[in-house]
Amino acid sequence: MGHGAINTMRYGELRMQSCNFRAAALDEAMFPYVTLAKDKNWVPGPYDGVELLVLHKNEATGGVTILRKFREGLTVPAHVHPLANESAYVLSGEWEESGAVYTTGAFFFAPKGVKHGPHHAKTEVISLTIFDGPLTVQ
Repeated sequence: MGHGAINTMRYGELRMQSCNFRAAALDEAMFPYVTLAKDKNWVPGPYDGVELLVLHKNEATGGVTILRKFREGLTVPAHVHPLANESAYVLSGEWEESGAVYTTGAFFFAPKGVKHGPHHAKTEVISLTIFDGPLTVQ
């Protein structure tokens, strides 16, 4: 005698069905915005040797969520973001800040208007960075 609550599909079949269901669910409102980094292009950043890949821009605030790539050996001078708080999470690479070396998993926060840096990329560094207002540099 079978039990109606037991799924007799093999794991692979169930997984495939689940994946297909998830794709359809995206069309119905799982998230109102979805993008894939592979579908975006890197663009020059505010300094030579910095590239940005914009994942999302908030049209109301001007804020952006970006992947940010620093060329190995680059030093970004001390600077201020006058219009936005900056949150950065290091995804890969070695980053030197105030004499300390940080790697994957390091998180930095710079409040709007507060001078920070210089930053030195000991290797190529990629970070996930969020500016909650327009990305400007002074």
